[in-house]
Amino acid sequence: MTERPFREALIDLDAVTANVRTLAERLGTPAMAVVKADAYGHGAVPVARAALAGGAAWLGTADLGEAFELRAAGIDAPILAWLHDPGADFGPAIAAGIDLGLSAEAQLHRAADAARAAGRPASVHLKIDTGLSRNGVQPDEWAGAVAAAAELERAGLVRIRGVFSHLANTSAEADAAQLAAFERALAVAGAAGLRPELRHIASTAGALTRPEARYDLVRLGIACYGIPPFADGTTSAELGLVPVMTLRGRVAAVRRIAAGDGVSYGHTWRAERPTTLALVPLGYADGIPRQASGRGEVLLAGARRPVVGRIAMDQFLVDVGDDAVEVGDEVVLFGDPATGAPSADDWGVAADTIGYEIVTRIGPRVPRGYLGGA
Repeated sequence: MTERPFREALIDLDAVTANVRTLAERLGTPAMAVVKADAYGHGAVPVARAALAGGAAWLGTADLGEAFELRAAGIDAPILAWLHDPGADFGPAIAAGIDLGLSAEAQLHRAADAARAAGRPASVHLKIDTGLSRNGVQPDEWAGAVAAAAELERAGLVRIRGVFSHLANTSAEADAAQLAAFERALAVAGAAGLRPELRHIASTAGALTRPEARYDLVRLGIACYGIPPFADGTTSAELGLVPVMTLRGRVAAVRRIAAGDGVSYGHTWRAERPTTLALVPLGYADGIPRQASGRGEVLLAGARRPVVGRIAMDQFLVDVGDDAVEVGDEVVLFGDPATGAPSADDWGVAADTIGYEIVTRIGPRVPRGYLGGA
């Protein structure tokens, strides 16, 4: 009999497939599954395969290293990578058939140089900054960038396959202003002679709330992993999604303490009554946020139990009162709320952050186990 893991992030690949399929059918637009940051901590290669099985037409990564990992695993689906080292060599990406998201005219010329050396054109998605103020060609430089892109396309060095941007998801009014800016950018690109087959600006939140933002492609990020993209309390179940990651471990120690006994560093919590504590062998070295000390909860012995005292590097304590708990009992930090467990968003609230960060920060000391998938 296989022993249960001391600590583990259990990834349900069938949930990935179902989530992507649910979203793609609801949105009615080809979808890119974003698998950057090791698929938000879930494992890029298995998640990419599961997302493609759910109908994803594209995969998205932040940088080229992440894209090369997918190609090395034999994944031949279209991939877009959009955040580049200033000295990045685009030649290997062109050779591997990876599309380049470019945010500056200088990057465009470097891609053209690499294409000339490779003997094949670079496939490019040109990004316009519509108001997020991160990367993307600035509006006052857009006309020059698209003119250069059109010239390089005529020379056979680049193929402008897409034009894209990113919504800030600030408000309906801000989204509308960004969409108007995007439309202006598309008109300028068209006037320069560019005919991109893919226009995309919406991630999951924008795609769900603004049908006019869907264009030719939507980029599905956190919702692929069963976590809502909204901060308004919308649940995964309400969106028809299933949380993909279950973070769990086993109780490492149990002890009874007296009223007044202090717990963990600084004794920030003292027992008001005699009680039982269970030691959970995960800490901030594993990505459990110290900010959730005294605020997070876990599922243990059939009930949600509070974290007490400070979360340490390798461990934290939960108060189980007078209930019976034994060493080796399973503890679920977060997972599917339908099982009674806290969600990643619950831990996000406890740590004054978001569910995205909670799943993405789970460290390499926590092995990933996989269920389902091809």
